[in-house]
Amino acid sequence: MSSPFSDFAMRLSTLRRSGRKSPLRIGCMHGYSNRTNGRITSQMGIENNTHGEHHSYLYNQHLVQERMSMENSGDGQQQQQQDLAERAYLVQVNGYDSLATPKDLNLPRPLSISDFAPAPMHGSTLRVAYQGVPGAYSEAAACKAYPECEPVPCEQFEAAFQAVELWLADRAVLPVENSLGGSIHRNYDLLLRHRLHIVGEVQLPVHHCLLAMPGVSKADLRRVISHPQALAQCEHTLTRLGLSVAREAVDDTAGAAQFIAENNLRDTAAIASNRAAEIYGMNILANGIQDDAGNVTRFVMLAREPIIPRVDRPFKTSIVFAKEEATGSLFKVLSAFAFRDINLTKIESRPQRKKPLRIVDDNNSGKSQYFEYLFYIDFEASMADKRAQNALAELQEFTSFLRVLGSYPMDVTPLVGSPPL
Repeated sequence: MSSPFSDFAMRLSTLRRSGRKSPLRIGCMHGYSNRTNGRITSQMGIENNTHGEHHSYLYNQHLVQERMSMENSGDGQQQQQQDLAERAYLVQVNGYDSLATPKDLNLPRPLSISDFAPAPMHGSTLRVAYQGVPGAYSEAAACKAYPECEPVPCEQFEAAFQAVELWLADRAVLPVENSLGGSIHRNYDLLLRHRLHIVGEVQLPVHHCLLAMPGVSKADLRRVISHPQALAQCEHTLTRLGLSVAREAVDDTAGAAQFIAENNLRDTAAIASNRAAEIYGMNILANGIQDDAGNVTRFVMLAREPIIPRVDRPFKTSIVFAKEEATGSLFKVLSAFAFRDINLTKIESRPQRKKPLRIVDDNNSGKSQYFEYLFYIDFEASMADKRAQNALAELQEFTSFLRVLGSYPMDVTPLVGSPPL
């Protein structure tokens, strides 16, 4: 009986024989193969390998001995030997065929260096997961962070996290905030749920374009589709262009362009990058349609292991905590940084999902109810800095939960004059 793991093993063996370097396309629902749109999908979170650790499987010695016996019998059974070699990578785990890890399997090593853009391991291409399809701004951010990487498209944000945890990708590059639209709350929630570490950041200027099929004019348009934040970032410009059309939200900007091109929609335009126009054969009806010319999105780079913090270059540290229920506890937390001259670049609160409204007074004496919050903070200091270490030590006195999401180099590259995407 075929299983999810045996399907994956056979596809992996096929890729090895063919020598193709195309990204593995798997579904993250129990590891089942899913070729939808050629992207990694995530339908249900899985528990296997949550911390980027690999299970240790026993190599099937019986199959190996059988293969050696066949090798000694002559060349007439070459195909049978090849099939048996593929089977030798499978063992039974909980009643399912599972992929074994023999000694010669070339797995990437965990990240243990402090360089901003480390070289690929063993000469292989660094695989970087991002959310969206080719032409997405996230793909551009991944290529800016790792210029020689192999981008791995993922259908959802969570699929990008899982791709790194399951060793299908070496890094992930995901957006966390935009200068116009604010924070991408979904990714902050996923940072807390998964055990990946922030190892860097990259800031990307966003230049939106209005795309349509060749021969389509603005007068032909009846609707505009794009990511919700892209629609919000171009609202005034669309009105100024005289486009009184319906706005419809989709998962990502490049995906909107792909959808129009695949269905040859003559009454629909997309808001996306000019690279998306090139990829999907669309015309640019208007360039630079974002309402604010200083539209910038900040992305974080994620890995299975943290990097070694340093003090010889600007570093940033991201933390999340829940404060104790006491008067002035948040003030005391913030004072731990202020007294040490540590600059905070971001502070944001998010209600705790598993805790409902906190009832302060059951006797209805006039006291209010309120949510219990998690607080996300970015501050300009390395974890190798004694000031940061002492500040976090003091924080533990006033918090019920504290986690360091990452200490990483700041992106100090200038944004002025960056070319449109």
